[in-house]
Amino acid sequence: MAVHAQPRLELVQLRPELLDEAVGVLARGMLANPIHVAAFGPDPDRRVRILFRMFGDLFRVLRGWEAVCALRDGAIVGVAGHAENGACTPGTLDMLRLAPGLLSLGPRTAMRSSRWMSAWARRDPQVHHSHFGPFAVDSHLQGQGIGTVMLSDYCARLDALRESSYLETDKPENVRLYERHGFQVVDEAEVLGVPNWFMRRPASA
Repeated sequence: MAVHAQPRLELVQLRPELLDEAVGVLARGMLANPIHVAAFGPDPDRRVRILFRMFGDLFRVLRGWEAVCALRDGAIVGVAGHAENGACTPGTLDMLRLAPGLLSLGPRTAMRSSRWMSAWARRDPQVHHSHFGPFAVDSHLQGQGIGTVMLSDYCARLDALRESSYLETDKPENVRLYERHGFQVVDEAEVLGVPNWFMRRPASA
């Protein structure tokens, strides 16, 4: 059986000067996610523009969201976001800051996006946790083990802090990836007609 070596990566915290490159990786890497197609429509060019704006607003506007970037040969190839201390639930001021971006999508897309976000927010744990995501490897580099390296790093930090984690995913192959790293499905639901899985990783003993 062939043994695949893990890719050589440098993991660094997201810094302002890396933001546009990181957001581009997220937008391309999550372009085909079923929930994004359902929310933003079938046109891939439109979806990538919306995702670039959405992820940019997430890290520029909302307080408490951070990310680790995987670099290979100086270029960002993957991004793993997370929110701590309840930052995953936007407050009133945060929603006002996000409103211009949401309204710019047009009424139908804004309504679908609001339904999607509300469905996720209702299931967010009320207990203290680390909220994982957005998480993506650039579209042309997926399947090379980059995501596994990043997820292993995140889980190691969780274990060191004895912190629980929570995430949402709309891709069944991601469910299997997360299960290999200790996450368990705690709920399932259709959101905008798309199957979604909600997963929790208990704090380390």
